[in-house]
Amino acid sequence: MMKGGMGNMMKQAQQMQANMQKVQEELAHIEVEGIAANGLVKVQMTCKNEIKRVTLDDSVMDDKETLEDLLVIALKDANTKAEATAAARMSSFMPAGFKLPF
Repeated sequence: MMKGGMGNMMKQAQQMQANMQKVQEELAHIEVEGIAANGLVKVQMTCKNEIKRVTLDDSVMDDKETLEDLLVIALKDANTKAEATAAARMSSFMPAGFKLPF
């Protein structure tokens, strides 16, 4: 009996691993948008942290320091959204309270 239980557990672990891999592949294609200064600076990136596009309003081009700060804010916003999206997608495969390291 113990052997059958172990076999089922291994089968479930393999299925969970396959599902997680599928979700990770999907996350590479899901894009989120980070915004700063009410949309004056926008950053599009995938949930695997690949920057796709940066959009800057003409009004932020005059002040280099402000632009740099707004880019950091938009990138952090995009990263937070990407992490939240990834965690939500992965949570269905993880036991309660288990966190993934990303």
